[in-house]
This record gives sequence, structure tokens and C-alpha cells, in this order.
Amino acid sequence: MAVEIRFTAASVAKVRFAVSPLGETVLALRILLGTAGHAVHQPWARRARPLLAGERELPLLRALIAGSLPSFLFPVPQERLPSMSTELELLRATGEAFFRREYGAVLGVPGEEVPEPAAVLPRLSEALHRCHELLIAPQWGRMRAVLEADVGRRALTLVDGGVQALFAELHRDIAWDGGQLVVHGRRTPNSAYTVDAGGHGLVLLPSVFNWPNVGVDKSPVTAASIRYPAVGVGLLWEPPSQELTGLAPVLGHTRTAVLAALAEPLTTAALAGRLGITPSAVSQHLGALRGAGLVSTQRKGRTALHLRTERANHLLGDSAP
Repeated sequence: MAVEIRFTAASVAKVRFAVSPLGETVLALRILLGTAGHAVHQPWARRARPLLAGERELPLLRALIAGSLPSFLFPVPQERLPSMSTELELLRATGEAFFRREYGAVLGVPGEEVPEPAAVLPRLSEALHRCHELLIAPQWGRMRAVLEADVGRRALTLVDGGVQALFAELHRDIAWDGGQLVVHGRRTPNSAYTVDAGGHGLVLLPSVFNWPNVGVDKSPVTAASIRYPAVGVGLLWEPPSQELTGLAPVLGHTRTAVLAALAEPLTTAALAGRLGITPSAVSQHLGALRGAGLVSTQRKGRTALHLRTERANHLLGDSAP
């Protein structure tokens, strides 16, 4: 089944990227509820699934997420990296007519039996917030680093080769065809869905938990959107090497994680994002590691780049990622 996203010259100019913590939370829950997911996510799922058992709104989550996904669960981000609370505000603001149509279609409920949005959306929002804090937030630093690195890579492709080159490398099921973007197979006269990007453009969202698939919002209210698999997801759930595991009780888990991340030069802000801690905390850890000769820092203008030293490489057995 193909989905055609139709573009005008104006909508092509409005192609942009965003990262969605709400979308990742919903897709993660879908994996934990046993209805989707790739084997690459199983190490995470085995650890996370028992944590979900105590969620009091589990019946509501199962009803809305275990099967087809209503579009109101995926409000299109209005900025590149919104907070979870910002996205939940968009969810709670879902229009009544749109909510009733999507809820009824997913649950097979006649229109007159669909509950009022006010009876569902606040409960759903609170449940998704709890699930995010419990299941996603502890991993969000690493996840965000993967997602933002993917956005950076795609942005370079867009600059070097234009929109056609960008779409060509997103996913094997995505093709640019004469001013239309065709998703999930070749375009046919009997395509089930046509999406008009219109004046709102298209938002491209790299995803961890939709990996390795591509997904299209078939009922957009504003901009059209595509979730595509981010590069590097396979490395997210790999266990730490034995050297790192043995070093953590000595240096502490955070400083060990800093050393592991500094196999490549990173700024303080990038390290903070990757590890999910504040820049000031990163600076304190870097100071201690620099004092021990394990990290070197090079300054250029207002930017400081950090890299672990050869002494740190020897300490890690030259095998840290």
C-alpha cells in the first residue's frame, strides 16, 4: 500500500526536521505491549517491560496503542527539539472532531459512543508523562544524541544534494517521483492514501523505536510528517565493555561514561546532551578527569572540545566505543 505526499513549490521549501520525545514514548510503549518492535530493541524491552506493569492506565494505553495508532498521539512538533511537556500540551489541545474521528476509527466505536475528549486526553497525557519519566527519560540523553546526530547528517545531505538526494537516502521505501513523495512501495493508480503537504510543508522525524520501519501520518492536521529510522540505533542498547564495567566502581559511572563518549571530540553541551546531565555537572567531571590526565581540552574562541588522552585509552584497554 503506497502513500503519496503531494508537494507544491512552497511546501518543498518548508521541509524541516524535528525530534519527538512524545512520539518515541508512544512507539516504545507499542513495543512493550507486544505488538511491534525489532529484535534490536529487546535488550531494552526486557528491562523496561516489568516497569510498565504498575501503570494504572494500562487498559487505556493498550486500547489506543496496541493496534492501529490514532494520529492525535503524534502532534507534529512546532520546533526542532520540543520538550515532553510541550508535546503533551499539543496532545491535550486535540480538536474534538479530530479526536472523535481517530478514536472511533481505531477502536471501532460508533461516533455517538466515542467519549468526550475531556474524559480521555487528560488521563492519557498524564499516563504518557509517567511512562516517559519511567521508561524513556533515563535513556533520553543517549537517544537524543543519536537522533540529533542523524539530523545533522541529513542536513548535510540536503545542503550538498538538495531535496531529491535527501529523500533518496532516508529509507528504501521512500522515493521522490515527479514532485510527489511516495512511501511504502511504488506508486499505483489504486493508492489507498494521498496526503497533501499543502502550505504547512513536511516534517521529517528520525526515530529510535520505529526502527527499522518508516511511518507516515495519513491524517495530518497541520504539516505532513514522516518517521524514519535513525542511523546508529543498533548501538544504543549494547552492554558496556568489561573494561568500562570494571572501571565504573573506581571512577564512578558518570565519569566512566564521559570517558567512553570522548572517543571523539565533543563540546561540553554535546556531552551533556549525550549523557542526559547538566553542562555544569559535565564541567565538574571534566575538571577531575583533566586533572588526572585522562581528558584533554582544546579551546577555539568560545568553543571547547574535549577528547580522552592516550592514558585514558590505555586505562580502557583500547576497547571502549
